[in-house]
Amino acid sequence: MSYIGNQPPDIGAYGVQSFDGGGTSFTLSKASTTATVLLFIDGVRQTPVDAYSVSGTTLTTTATTPSGTDNVTVQFLGDVVDFGEPSDDSVSTVKIQDDAVTAAKLANSINTEIAANTAKVTNATHTGDVTGATALTIATDAVDIAMLSATGTADATTFLRGDNAWATPSGGKILQVVYASYATQVTTGTSSVSTGTTATITPASSSNKIIVFATMNGLQKDDDNVNGRITLQVDRDGTLIHNIQANLWNYTAQTFRNGGFSILYVDSPSSTSAVVYTIKLAAANVLACYVNKDSNSGASYITLMEIA
Repeated sequence: MSYIGNQPPDIGAYGVQSFDGGGTSFTLSKASTTATVLLFIDGVRQTPVDAYSVSGTTLTTTATTPSGTDNVTVQFLGDVVDFGEPSDDSVSTVKIQDDAVTAAKLANSINTEIAANTAKVTNATHTGDVTGATALTIATDAVDIAMLSATGTADATTFLRGDNAWATPSGGKILQVVYASYATQVTTGTSSVSTGTTATITPASSSNKIIVFATMNGLQKDDDNVNGRITLQVDRDGTLIHNIQANLWNYTAQTFRNGGFSILYVDSPSSTSAVVYTIKLAAANVLACYVNKDSNSGASYITLMEIA
């Protein structure tokens, strides 16, 4: 087709839209401006501003266009493709191509850390209480009390239990020992009489026990030509708590002297007050009985032991 003057551009290479003539207002397919739209009527280019103007999607002509079918043509210039900006925190891992993020896209501080970690190609060797490079080993005698997580107080009176707690030993411990002796002669008949062998102890706990051990020396009965018996008694604060009987044999009309008797008893006084233990003696079938008869027989003794 021949044209007078310059040949019009190939409008097929641009975005175009055609309208039927006969009006002054046309709705465009996309928002534009007067500068980005060329208007052709019956193939003749119109002058912007003088012949038409564009606001958004509305094109307005200054005069009514000639009637016709698709005789009004709009050509869009300078199309801008809007891909849209992603929202904050909207780009997921699957949207990023593998190996697409390069070191240049990372912060310098991250690259520095990566370089430092890459340089650590061998394990460091530890020294001190823990030694080694691959398999770490605790040195012999390195773990002391300060390194333990045990509860309680560690000192000379406690031990470490299986439940990781320091505890004080609780059973069978001798807390205190009280000792006394008596060497003066004591004479008794059938009535119970104190031998003078006595001691006092104050328990640390009402649940503790007291072991009473006594040795009575120089026991002797009068000559009555009859076999006799004696009873050794343990008295606590005036109350009889234990007794044993022993025989004094008389084979002839001569007096018979026995070296001594012992008594052992475990008591539970259930008290934390001072407790007095006394050894008493009573005789039967004899005229009299003596304790600590003479200096050759020695003294009598009593020992009290508190057991936790």
